[in-house]
Amino acid sequence: MVDDERWKARFRAARISFPRWARDAPDHSIYRSNVTGTWEIYTWNRGTGAQRQVTERPNGTWTGTIDPSGEWVWWFADTDGDEFGLWERVPFNADAGAESVPAVPGLEPSYPSGLSLGRSGLAVIGRTTDAGNTIHLCRPDASPEVLYHHAEDAHIAALSHDESLMAIGHSEHGDSRHMALRVLRPDGSTVADLWDGPGKGVYGAGFAPVDSDSRLLVNHERRGRDEILIWDPVAGTEREIVLDLPGEIGAGWYPDGTALLIAHSHEARDELYRYDLADESLTRIDTPRGVIGGADVRPDGMVEFSWSSAAEPPVIRSTSGAVVLTPPGPVAPPSVPVEDVWVDGPAGRIHALVSKPPEGDRPYPTVFDVHGGPTAQDDDSFVASAAAWVDHGFAVVRVNYRGSTGYGSEWRDAIEGRVGLTELEDIKAVRDWAVSSGLADPSKLVLTGGSWGGFLTLLGIGTQPDDWSVAVAAVPVADYVAAYEDEMEGLQAFDRSLFGGSPDEVPDRYRESSPITYVSQVKAPVLILAGENDPRCPIRQIDNYVARLAELDRPHEVYRYDAGHGSLVVEERITQMAAEMDFARKHLGMS
Repeated sequence: MVDDERWKARFRAARISFPRWARDAPDHSIYRSNVTGTWEIYTWNRGTGAQRQVTERPNGTWTGTIDPSGEWVWWFADTDGDEFGLWERVPFNADAGAESVPAVPGLEPSYPSGLSLGRSGLAVIGRTTDAGNTIHLCRPDASPEVLYHHAEDAHIAALSHDESLMAIGHSEHGDSRHMALRVLRPDGSTVADLWDGPGKGVYGAGFAPVDSDSRLLVNHERRGRDEILIWDPVAGTEREIVLDLPGEIGAGWYPDGTALLIAHSHEARDELYRYDLADESLTRIDTPRGVIGGADVRPDGMVEFSWSSAAEPPVIRSTSGAVVLTPPGPVAPPSVPVEDVWVDGPAGRIHALVSKPPEGDRPYPTVFDVHGGPTAQDDDSFVASAAAWVDHGFAVVRVNYRGSTGYGSEWRDAIEGRVGLTELEDIKAVRDWAVSSGLADPSKLVLTGGSWGGFLTLLGIGTQPDDWSVAVAAVPVADYVAAYEDEMEGLQAFDRSLFGGSPDEVPDRYRESSPITYVSQVKAPVLILAGENDPRCPIRQIDNYVARLAELDRPHEVYRYDAGHGSLVVEERITQMAAEMDFARKHLGMS
């Protein structure tokens, strides 16, 4: 077993998520932390400094929020990571050990599809089940009312400040990757619809935080990248916010509704700006070079933000210059900075991030760590697993292949209809560059990733068997047809949008993109990590793939654990990381 306390210390170091506060009681905040060794929800009274753990479950708790009044903490109670369950709540000021209760007793368990809370006790809850997608209006001391129902994917996007308007994201047009918006009143009547047509999504990002203000901040992609507009569904007006910035744009409101907090993402790094709506001025907010993990504006106008870089662990800061909140105990050891590489690929330049060990000679044994999603990206943020590989003498290459966010709509959507195979063309182009440049040892190439990255790992060793020495696939799609049959309903809608239909409708596309189709061509030893309760990459389809590996006598190992799509338990993550590195080192002759 690998026994290096430095990399383990990164996982064990206590961390906290960006704290969120109650709109009408901003001293009442909540955050996530792994300080006990498991990720759980905590309250923080900024006035008194008191902090309290709200949830305590064997496999941890990830999803929580606080209502606008600051009186209630809501959290989602699933079963051991299966993501199927109920919303529960507990008073913010409850004594330690207070038990949570079902937030809306009249609702049955479901997959969550959004939650918006009002200060009057109103809750608007999105649910997904085999029966389709519903949005429920839940008033205090009354039975839940169905506000919206449809077979296609839908979620609650926003609730207006005065609780008179609800914005719903939906895919009634059949494309959950490019959604539409509908604004409803509490009686279910439609105020207005917004959709930019096929291949262009719109997403609600919050109503103006002012009473009787019907302006809704909307993310759109009308010019081929993520940008913002302000839509007033009552007045029937739109105002596009066009900024002279090269990357993709997201935003939130300042507390008085007169300005926007702009998040600018460009080439795997983030910046913050203030945009004043009256004079259209754009002012940069000073943040270090790196990635912003979350940001919001306090009532006094100060901006708090979570920041990290590949070399430096996360910290939560304020534009006042103060560190906002620090978890107890030692901080995670730093790692090495990333280097940017641009490689010519079959459809344009591919951006990759390279981390190199501080010691050792080129070429390095090299890990290609493939991100999940696919609608996600690798960036210049602190990643403990990447740092662990570097500590053990590996270079780490992370590729923002076609399908990744951050590089425009065309790049993101290029994988549609040819799923997996397109991404692997880009990964191979970077792989070949890494070998030809002398960075990577071609006899010591590890292909690894989790979720979509795990899918690409298994597909890669089947379709590019001579390019990879070892494979480590965590919670992967391995048999796409069986995965579709068993996965949560929202992902079935996502897959239909991605492939252009279901497996029954476009069987050849699923067959061509399924790792199990190519299992007989696999040469690399493969380790597969799988969660018993995973609703995203279900266990049966992984078992199908493993059974074929066994029939073909291909070298493989399987690590199964009692959780869902990943683990929230620190020691379990350390065990998994050790298993991954041990497996790679053994089969590369490095142990």
